[in-house]
Amino acid sequence: MLRRPASLTSRLVVTTVALVVLVAVLIGAAATAALNAQLTSQLDEDLRAAAGTGRPVVGAGDEDEDGPGPGLPPGAVGPQRQGGPQTIRALFDGTTASGVIIGGYDEDDALSTEVLDELADVPVDGQVHEVDLTGLGSYRVIAVERAVGTEVTGLPTEQIEDAITSLIGWEALLIGVGALLAAGGGLLLVRRQLRPLREVAATAHAVAALPLAEGDIDLAERVPDHLTDERTEVGQVGSALNALLAHVETSLEARHRSEQQVRQFVADASHELRTPLSTIAGYTELARTRPDAETTATALGKVEEEAGRMTTLVEDLLLLARLDAGRPMRREPVDLTRLLVEAVNDARVLAPEHHWRIVVPDEPIEVTGDEQGLHQVVTNLLTNARKHTPPGTTVTVTGSADGFDVHDDGPGFPPALAPHAFERFARGDASRNRAGGAGLGLALVDAIVRSHAGSVRLTSQPGDTTVAVRLGSAQIV
Repeated sequence: MLRRPASLTSRLVVTTVALVVLVAVLIGAAATAALNAQLTSQLDEDLRAAAGTGRPVVGAGDEDEDGPGPGLPPGAVGPQRQGGPQTIRALFDGTTASGVIIGGYDEDDALSTEVLDELADVPVDGQVHEVDLTGLGSYRVIAVERAVGTEVTGLPTEQIEDAITSLIGWEALLIGVGALLAAGGGLLLVRRQLRPLREVAATAHAVAALPLAEGDIDLAERVPDHLTDERTEVGQVGSALNALLAHVETSLEARHRSEQQVRQFVADASHELRTPLSTIAGYTELARTRPDAETTATALGKVEEEAGRMTTLVEDLLLLARLDAGRPMRREPVDLTRLLVEAVNDARVLAPEHHWRIVVPDEPIEVTGDEQGLHQVVTNLLTNARKHTPPGTTVTVTGSADGFDVHDDGPGFPPALAPHAFERFARGDASRNRAGGAGLGLALVDAIVRSHAGSVRLTSQPGDTTVAVRLGSAQIV
């Protein structure tokens, strides 16, 4: 069974509580250690004081004139023990050992043989040692050399242990309460701080619910401005999401335009192909019904003409498809000056009513590229100028070190068409006038020039239209 991933809120709260508990435990441990050290130091001071003023222990069963009774050291009479271990003192004179628990009168107050044996092992170095005594518990003891033998004095650590245990219990209780308060407060604060992030997520979910598969997309959803301040982490996320949505909207609009262009092209191509096909079918039928030589020759001439038009259209489409597929064009030296001169001479023959001029440097312009493709670029531009300008228009071709320009003083491109002039299937009229072509001429120019690592730019206004072609490999030789 898969575990459900923890939410950011729960992870932040758990992390915060864990840090609070960790810090509290460290502080508690340090406080406990400090208190234990302080109490132990105080006990050791009391022990040294008791050892310095204590009197020798009288052997068990011996009587002293001034003593309180058998087995007790002179001057050891004091308040009776009220439960729990008391101060102990033992004397080792080399042959015998005796000791008592100061504060009682019963014979049971005498130290047992086991305890005396354990105390006999305490080093006589004037230092405080901690030992566990049978039946009595943990003691801090010190052994001091006296005139009558070695005296061992001890004080119990029970009170220190009780204090430390009580402190640890209170610390555990307070840490638990603090963890609960930190969890509750942290949950409220984290949810409040993450509320903007949930608003950003709501915008993303709203966009995800939009139908984006097809059609014209209206992607108006955006993260609110107050959540796009890039000085905050949430603002950075909101700003990035808005940038992403803007990019997606632009891409979807471009896709929709492309789809519309494809649909328009399909309609235009169908119209362009249907007309010659209908013409071919009609003249074929005419030749069949009237098999005389003159009619047959006329029919064959029209069939050949329409087949040529269809061939040109299909070849243009194939060339665009090859360029889209990234198939490299030939790379060989091309004399651009000669190519421009020949194209202008051909245009003079085809449109003598236009004024054709050419301006080129004295030295040849050489380009590394595909000669046939570059010839098609120049031809398409001159053909476009010839077809879409009235007789008497002056068309000037100017060669330069980085390419060439085609300028005319005709009426120019329609304002609505100029920004889309190099898009495929773009035409100045929407009526599918056959004289206007299929709208692939300038698209081919742009595709071929880009395949030569160049660029094409159009500037157009009535009486002043220029198409500037720049080729990265052009140079004057």
